[in-house]
Amino acid sequence: MKNWQQILQSSVTTTEQLSKFVQINTQQVEQVIQHYPMKINPYFLKLAIKKGPSLLRQVLPDIRELYDDVCQADPLGEEKNSPVPNLIHRYRDRVLLMVSQECAIYCRFCTRKRRVGRNGFKITRESIEKGIDYIKRHREVRDVLISGGDPLLLSDEQLDWILAAVRDIRHVEIVRIGSRVPGALPQRVTPHLAKVLRKYHPLYLNIHFNHPDEITKESSQACQLLADAGIPLGSQTVLLRGINDNAEVLAALMKKLLAIRVRPYYLFQADPVKGISHLRTSIEVGIHLIEKLRANLSGMAVPDYVVDVPGNGGKIPLLPQYLVELNEKEAVLRSYQGEIYSYPQKPDLHPSAH
Repeated sequence: MKNWQQILQSSVTTTEQLSKFVQINTQQVEQVIQHYPMKINPYFLKLAIKKGPSLLRQVLPDIRELYDDVCQADPLGEEKNSPVPNLIHRYRDRVLLMVSQECAIYCRFCTRKRRVGRNGFKITRESIEKGIDYIKRHREVRDVLISGGDPLLLSDEQLDWILAAVRDIRHVEIVRIGSRVPGALPQRVTPHLAKVLRKYHPLYLNIHFNHPDEITKESSQACQLLADAGIPLGSQTVLLRGINDNAEVLAALMKKLLAIRVRPYYLFQADPVKGISHLRTSIEVGIHLIEKLRANLSGMAVPDYVVDVPGNGGKIPLLPQYLVELNEKEAVLRSYQGEIYSYPQKPDLHPSAH
């Protein structure tokens, strides 16, 4: 049986390789990957071919990527909020530290589509050390998100070094890792990796599942290893047109996530990244879907629907409108079934002064 490194090394990156597995317009795919590279590891490709278009659309280059005149290359302003290479400081007490330029698959809707897989995206030990030094010098930083690329594609030894260095900073209280590996290359999650990670609690892992078909025996075992190591797991799903913009699909995904001890955390409105316009939905669609989920699932299974707005606005949660009217006597509320209720207000509307 191949180990995870061997699986990754066998990834499909050229039109010639891809055409052996799926029918494609070779000329169009070649045009796209000249601008936005392709990478599909054999595990995910086999799964996607077996399960169908909802998984394939996430990784197959599409000619429409080259004709997006609506979105921006860097809508969240990451580059201008990067005081040292590969570190982003958008919020006062949090930073994002990029430690890997590798991914298990290249998602066609990636927020860092401008960088991932391209020659300009280089991360070295020196750049990581500069990022760690920046965190040391900024005592307001209490929360560090380790990202990339995918941090879990580093060796166990590299991860151990990075986590130890970050955890050694006294004012850092929380360390998080963002990864798609448990769903896209679950073979990477080994008992030894879990042993390394569990040394650095409180450690949180935000993982990425977009469709219920991604939850397999292998990905379930990967999540079990991580959860058994005491690592809280939250899934950040991206709302994608023609992939999961369906209430039944999202409900199935959220139920399966909870069954493998992964808490649905965010449902992201796809960022307005140049090259992904064909995969984005309207916000109205997202609000409608969240309302459907709230009507049919327990609260624990419903993620927050959020928009990460351009211009440093941060993540803004969006909800269906349940508050109909608010006055001094009552709040008029609409239930998930559309029924109207009156909730009595407390006479003193002013918060206590403390």
